[in-house]
Amino acid sequence: MGNYVNYDGKRKDFPIPKGWNLISSEDKPPVPGVTDPIQEIRRALDHPIGSHKIEDLARPGMEVVLLFDDLQRPTPAYLALPEIMNRLNRAGIPDGRIAGICALGTHPIPSLEQLETKVGKEAFSRLTGRLFSHDPHSSDNVIIGKTHRGTLVEINSCVASSDLIIGVGECMPHPIAGYGGGYKIIMPGVCSYRSVADHHFHWMRHRNSRVNLLDGNHFFEDILDAGRLSGLAFKLDFIINEKREVIRAFAGDPTAEHREASNYAASLYTIPLSKLADVTITSAYPLEIGVQATKALVMAGFCTRSGGAIIWVAPQKQAGPIMPLIKEMASPESAGDFHRRLILGDVPEHLRTFGISYIMQVVYFKEVAEKFNIVHVTEGLSAEQVGMMKFAYSPSIQDAIDQVYKKMPKADVAIFPSGGNIIPEIGGDEGTRRDGDVVEN
Repeated sequence: MGNYVNYDGKRKDFPIPKGWNLISSEDKPPVPGVTDPIQEIRRALDHPIGSHKIEDLARPGMEVVLLFDDLQRPTPAYLALPEIMNRLNRAGIPDGRIAGICALGTHPIPSLEQLETKVGKEAFSRLTGRLFSHDPHSSDNVIIGKTHRGTLVEINSCVASSDLIIGVGECMPHPIAGYGGGYKIIMPGVCSYRSVADHHFHWMRHRNSRVNLLDGNHFFEDILDAGRLSGLAFKLDFIINEKREVIRAFAGDPTAEHREASNYAASLYTIPLSKLADVTITSAYPLEIGVQATKALVMAGFCTRSGGAIIWVAPQKQAGPIMPLIKEMASPESAGDFHRRLILGDVPEHLRTFGISYIMQVVYFKEVAEKFNIVHVTEGLSAEQVGMMKFAYSPSIQDAIDQVYKKMPKADVAIFPSGGNIIPEIGGDEGTRRDGDVVEN
């Protein structure tokens, strides 16, 4: 079978030249969702990991807050919230003592209509008057302490004063935090802007802040500290495929369920490599829309040697969201200089309306442009726009391969046909690690 990448719903085949040694071309086929997601939610809630059931944690008279992520995540809050509320009711807590909060971090605040889409008509009706979006800029946010590493933890006042906090989210590979889910519903979910900035900007470039690593990952461990300070008691995390279908649900103690969910996600998405690649050819598929398309490039950076080449294949047909990122990439500032600006609170004016995770992308993109030779195969961006990013432009995969081959006639090559949802893991001493193996590179 020939080499290929998945692109905009189609398969693009291509040969690799003589002198190039293929070390991986493994694809990860789509994982089907469960046939009955409600039953999967009930199964998880009936068998919590490291925790009592919600019905046993709740007591009559408690004020309960339910946290859920925003529309930028595919989490089916509309399925989960009614199930959780029914269990709270059975424990003696009426709907009137339950509040719902959209834990959006520093993302834009959704409209009431968007909130209804996220939580569904039933929960929206049952939470009337008690459904809110977190405001990271609110003066009502409450300082509850600092993490062991000194990060300020300042959270939503409703969360700080509630008797029982339950979260609903999604666990997927995360380029910096190891995996999403768990206590991320607290940090950044319901933390203040300055608290999120303090955490994200300080730990975003630590060598252990990376995908598929939890123990020893300072970015993740600080989130753990913040979450424990908050008192989050119970978490329901979903693993979801690119069709927004539920693959599996995990529930219980936020640390214990997140560890199991992360291990399960690793079993679905990890691709082992024997060594760092000289050339990585990666497709953004299945995350090809807007900023999501950048995930494949960041992941490719974990398994390509410094000074090597990455051919990044992404249609960019809806490129509007990344245009501010492209504009900032065109500046002469280095990744290090731009990062230092962020640490000092000097965020460029045209980026201030964006979430902190978006602003961080500027640093990462400047970094990969400095570390690797990037060739971007795209039809949605012009050669000039790609050049602004300090990348080389190519109209086709074959042309990109020809460009790289001229400079690197001999190379170890990794191909990721669906680079948007994979976790590259290098054997030996380099690459990504989980469960306590601290990376030293």
